[in-house]
Amino acid sequence: MKLAHFSLTSPTALRLAVPIAVTVLLAACVAPPPRVVAVPAPPPQRVFVYPANGQSPEQTDRDRYECHVWAVQQTGVDPSRADASPYERVVVQPANPPGAGTVAGAIGGAILGSIIAGPRNAGAGLIIGGATGAIVGSASDANAQARAQQTQAQFNQSAADGRARGDSYRRAIGACLQGRGYTVS
Repeated sequence: MKLAHFSLTSPTALRLAVPIAVTVLLAACVAPPPRVVAVPAPPPQRVFVYPANGQSPEQTDRDRYECHVWAVQQTGVDPSRADASPYERVVVQPANPPGAGTVAGAIGGAILGSIIAGPRNAGAGLIIGGATGAIVGSASDANAQARAQQTQAQFNQSAADGRARGDSYRRAIGACLQGRGYTVS
């Protein structure tokens, strides 16, 4: 019985190694979407109203409603709507840890470089392919980090806009109620 000899230079080995190496390299190029981690929003700020001029509970309720309507007209913010979005803080992180693309690119590039260079120059191909793969992978890492920072900036701006709208509503209803003789805090 004769044993078959298997070597990396055989046509069968190359037919198997090249698709595997290409798959690994292409998989390293795919950038997953950034993870979004929602941080619980702080409780909404409440407006406390004290009837400083001895207003009745009915008068206080009527004044609060009328001032609410006026504040909504002035600011365009209606916190009593069911679809009003709450203030949320969000932290965006890349799906893979920094450096993962660099490592995957270096490994894939080293494999491809050694296969392409052939058996006589496999060492040089390994080094050149690994360096090239690491450069491509680090560019992918930088791109993922930039996307995460851009998404975070958009969330921060949205949260700041929401806070500013809420503050303008609270100032408007407070001014209305103070004008009607209430102490507001």
